[in-house]
Amino acid sequence: MSAPVVFSGAVLAVSRGPGHRLRRSGANEVDMRMRRSRTGLIALLLLTAVFQARADELLTRARALQEADEPQAAIELLLPEQTSRAGEPEYDLLLGVSALEAGRDTEAVFALERVLALQPGNLTARAQLARAYYNLKEFEAARREFEAVRAQAITAETARTIERYLSAIRQAGGGARLTARFFLEFAAGYDSNVNGATDLSLIAIPAFNGLEFALDASAQEQDDAFFSFAIGAALNAPLSARTAIIGGLGLYQRLNPQQSDFSTGYLDGWLGLSFRRGRDTWTAIGQLNTFLLYAPDYSGGYRNAAGATVQWTRDLTPYRQWTAYLQYAALHYPNESERDTDRLILGLGHAFAVRGGDPSAYVGVYGGVERERDGKFDFLGHRPLGIRLGGQKALSDKYWWFASLGYERRDYRGEDPSFQTTRRDRQFAAATGIHFLLENDWRLSPQVSYIRNASNIELNEYDRWQAYATLRYDW
Repeated sequence: MSAPVVFSGAVLAVSRGPGHRLRRSGANEVDMRMRRSRTGLIALLLLTAVFQARADELLTRARALQEADEPQAAIELLLPEQTSRAGEPEYDLLLGVSALEAGRDTEAVFALERVLALQPGNLTARAQLARAYYNLKEFEAARREFEAVRAQAITAETARTIERYLSAIRQAGGGARLTARFFLEFAAGYDSNVNGATDLSLIAIPAFNGLEFALDASAQEQDDAFFSFAIGAALNAPLSARTAIIGGLGLYQRLNPQQSDFSTGYLDGWLGLSFRRGRDTWTAIGQLNTFLLYAPDYSGGYRNAAGATVQWTRDLTPYRQWTAYLQYAALHYPNESERDTDRLILGLGHAFAVRGGDPSAYVGVYGGVERERDGKFDFLGHRPLGIRLGGQKALSDKYWWFASLGYERRDYRGEDPSFQTTRRDRQFAAATGIHFLLENDWRLSPQVSYIRNASNIELNEYDRWQAYATLRYDW
């Protein structure tokens, strides 16, 4: 008789011929285990393949979000997998670049350092790590990484970008060293309406029962050629790595050969303080300027202004920037003091570009009030509200196209006593042209511009177009 014996979970039959029966049962057990092992291995390989396919899909989706300039969405997609995937260079590079573009510089450093630990020759990761260090004000580390990239075979544009960063780093570490930028500009062209006046010769005045009055030639549209000259300087004196004194001067002169009474000049000066922390920059400046009109009646200047501007700028990424500002100006007309006003403007702007910086565009909105100082002239005060937009696109290494549009509505406060109505203006402006980069960094810019001011008071209606070319040098 045989009796079953349980041994380590296997049931073996014991008989009078134990060796034969035992060996056969053992062989069957080994075969079963091998089959189970093969099945498990196949299942593991299938699971690995499925996981790899899902992982590749994850990176593809994250890359698409990054290229669509949605770095925050890419981060939210990648972060849940960080525990299991940190250490994979492709994953870490996508995470690091997305974090950098979203302004999460510390997270970017961690991810990009993991890439370089495994791939020290990865120039993309090293360049992005240098930018992250720069944003964190770790200038020595940023300088080291930028110089490591610069020593490799890189494009001329990348080399110029790195040099700008290195220049900023040297300035940040240079104490109170004064730096200055200058420009020189010449222009010549044609203006269809040098005095911004109506093309009508007769105007009906409601205050005189609609009687028509003939306008003097100086109050009618006048065209002429023009020549202009401008020069200016911008100064920067760092007080620390984050704070600097800024200032500048600008002088502009425009001459009309035939209509010399409408030749103009402009002198502007400003001085202020700039403070930068991370991606935010705050600027406060005071400003004085005078606008000159060379007609004999305005020998004391046409308009003087004194004011201040407070501005905040946030660099979201190297290709996106928000700006907000508050501006005040006290406007004084020496020969017509009844026109004196206080102007307060609040504005918001956004500038952006595709990855690489071309093309680029901006849009800005603003509004405020210009209030008269003499209550008897409330019809001179108004509320401006406007929008500006524009952009440029490189057509080659040497020239690029630019364009701008603007719209402003002005609703005046009181009734005009002569026209017995409250004035409302709607002004449209457009300009376009091409910048040509010449030898020795001079820039030639042929362009055209157009302004149309529509008003419910016909005396204030006019249009104006200009065709001209500027030649400018910055150093």
